[in-house]
Amino acid sequence: MTIRRRTFVQGLASTGALATMTSPLAWGQTMTDAPDLILRNGRITTLDTTTPDAEAIAIKNGLVQAIGTTEEVMKTAGPATKLIELGGRRVVPGLNDSHTHLIRGGLNFNMELRWEGVPSVADALRLLKKQAARTPAPQWVRVVGGWSEFQFAERRMPTLDEINQAAPDTPVFILHLYGRALLNKAALNALGFDKTTPNPPGGVIEKDANGNPTGLLVAKPSALILYSTLARGPKLPVEDQINSTRHYMREMNRLGITSVIDAGGGGQNYPDDYNVIQKLHDAGDLTVRIAYNLFAQKAGAEKSDYERWIAITKPGAGSSMLRMNGGGENLTWSAADFENFLEPRPDLAPTMESELEPIVELLAANKWPFRIHATYDETIDRFLSVFERVNGKTPFETRFIIDHAETISDRNIDRISALGGGIAIQHRMAFQGEYFVDRYGKEAARQTPPVTKMLKAGLPVGAGSDATRVSSYDPWVGLFWLTTGQTVGGLPLYGEENVLDRETALRLWTAGSAWFSGEADVKGTLSPGKYADLAVLSADYMTVPPQEIRRINSVMTMVGGKVVYGEDAYADLSPPLPPASPSWSPVNEMPSPAKRVDMGGEIRYARACHNACGNQCGVHGHDHAIAWNKPIPVADKGSFWGALGCSCFAV
Repeated sequence: MTIRRRTFVQGLASTGALATMTSPLAWGQTMTDAPDLILRNGRITTLDTTTPDAEAIAIKNGLVQAIGTTEEVMKTAGPATKLIELGGRRVVPGLNDSHTHLIRGGLNFNMELRWEGVPSVADALRLLKKQAARTPAPQWVRVVGGWSEFQFAERRMPTLDEINQAAPDTPVFILHLYGRALLNKAALNALGFDKTTPNPPGGVIEKDANGNPTGLLVAKPSALILYSTLARGPKLPVEDQINSTRHYMREMNRLGITSVIDAGGGGQNYPDDYNVIQKLHDAGDLTVRIAYNLFAQKAGAEKSDYERWIAITKPGAGSSMLRMNGGGENLTWSAADFENFLEPRPDLAPTMESELEPIVELLAANKWPFRIHATYDETIDRFLSVFERVNGKTPFETRFIIDHAETISDRNIDRISALGGGIAIQHRMAFQGEYFVDRYGKEAARQTPPVTKMLKAGLPVGAGSDATRVSSYDPWVGLFWLTTGQTVGGLPLYGEENVLDRETALRLWTAGSAWFSGEADVKGTLSPGKYADLAVLSADYMTVPPQEIRRINSVMTMVGGKVVYGEDAYADLSPPLPPASPSWSPVNEMPSPAKRVDMGGEIRYARACHNACGNQCGVHGHDHAIAWNKPIPVADKGSFWGALGCSCFAV
């Protein structure tokens, strides 16, 4: 039964409490007047070691004023204090994505069809067909990131023929990880791709026997072909970009996200491409705190970019809602090592060090924090040699960040620690783990990345998504991955030694991430004097079965003590939001991933094959995905059919 608003937003007439707790009330040092708001009768995970669990929280001027039992906190209330009943719900600090691309993602959100959580290829194609019929020329249908073929019941990619059948006339662009893009014939025509179109550096336009493009674009290994093609699609007008960004932030809030660190991106030039987010800030319409990094744009001119930006801004410039955070994640293009596990590890150019070092020197001399994309240990090793040389001449006075670090070694973890750096990890392996195992083996995958080793070394570690072009922006996918060690397809990647308990994983998504924007003193825990940024959850993260973690969302999210999202019993508190524009936007028609709408029953977690599979193949064991996703070597009787024969396809 829906709880009416009057049952949970009250005056002081009703002060009933849950069973009391023995923890003392935590007081702010200087906040002795009555709070503006009290949330009571909940199960609050504060992540503050002095008072780790509480029933109630008092908020004053956007900050946490006090935490403790309901009885204790209610003693601080005054006549004007508003009350919100939590009804025993779990409350956590607002989630903080330490590496994402919200600014870019917001500009495009209203144009994109999401396949997160879609249980089958058939369902994905049905959604594609429906959206293609609604999308007017010359716009495209875009499916960009957040999905894996291993989530589908069919355990395969959609074919180009299926895509063309679903959308014969409307251009379609489907991005698959960092490795491939699928374009229908209408998109090839719109782009002008034909027999004469050459392959770009680091990419392949697949062609058939007659020399015509098939619609498959392949990164070999650079994703530039994928991103440059996507960039040729029509953009939204500025007013629609503003609306799109508001809807994307609402999606973040629906998931319990209250802060992010934006890692920039190609084509995201400062300050020109920050006009939309700045307008939203100036209008008071931001509902997510954003710290943004500045990403070098043009190969060969990276140092010039940073010299120009150092002259016009500085770290910390802005407000608590929108502030500049430093340089990166791209410092120089020669340092890029895309984690395209469909291709061999790329070797960086021998000129990389000579191009990177003067940029790091410039940033260090100007006390700019910086971050750098680094998937492989071989890359990290070379970066750290540069950092150590610079630090020997101009000691680092602020933080630096290694992003991703899937295959980092113990030795390089220690080197980062010695230099005072941190590592931002993301749940990219949840979407690409099957491919990593296929290329490098199960043993190599057991520490990708070695999170527990990083924590044991005392390194700052923050969690994030790297959304939206590969991973989902959904933090609960990340928390599921961290606490189970499984991909979205159900493949167990890690042993117990690299799986986190739920509180530790939550800490990486909150207090851990706060270090990466230099804000650990104001966010990440529900402690007196810190921002009142929090999420009231739809289910108890601390106790639900592991598979249900991915179904959690927030029923009420607060930023600075203000409700920015509410549903169900809290729907009346949710600020109004205009419909998504333009009118044909998928956001108006399709349930967003954060709405947790099942499609055709319970979402199936496709397996590769690991969860209660009753058919172990005599050749492949339970690793059926190898057979499903590889050409079938039927002629090789020894390796394929084996003594018992391959039975993967019988599953």
